[in-house]
Amino acid sequence: MSTRSRIAIGTVLTLVACATAQRADQPAPRYGEPVSAAELARWDISIPPGGAGLPAGSGTAREGLKVYEQHCLACHGAKGVGKPADALAGGIGSLATKTPLRTVGSYWPYSTTLFDYVRRAMPLNNPLSLSDADVYAVSAYVLFLNGIIAEDTVMNAQTLPQVKMPNREGFISDWPPRPRN
Repeated sequence: MSTRSRIAIGTVLTLVACATAQRADQPAPRYGEPVSAAELARWDISIPPGGAGLPAGSGTAREGLKVYEQHCLACHGAKGVGKPADALAGGIGSLATKTPLRTVGSYWPYSTTLFDYVRRAMPLNNPLSLSDADVYAVSAYVLFLNGIIAEDTVMNAQTLPQVKMPNREGFISDWPPRPRN
């Protein structure tokens, strides 16, 4: 065996040993322990199309404008037209054309998906940082920019799932997922 091969094998073995070494002052990992219902609920913040699990709170587009200007404007541009990130508004009726514009208003089938995504992933530099009222408000603002709701329409756990998105019929629902054969 060459010296080069011995050095390579020695390096790999050393790295494996370092990666798997258990520090004496740390408890051993508890793999396979059941997760409590309370702990699981803390992490399971998914909102399905029907709106089950939407939290308390509410907001209007007027309130959402303030949230948008503070947390969204730098990435999504004035009035949601995009740059540097994707546009949020516009494009309704463009999906069947040669230049489709996929936005929340033109493409997304459910308003609850907007709430879920904003709450979970936005702002990009600080996800999960907006209050539920802020998420309702900025969702209302984006829906308003797309002409889907009026500026003073209150979005909350009851009204948000009732919003009919322009592309609602453009998808085949798989919620809940069907078993595969």
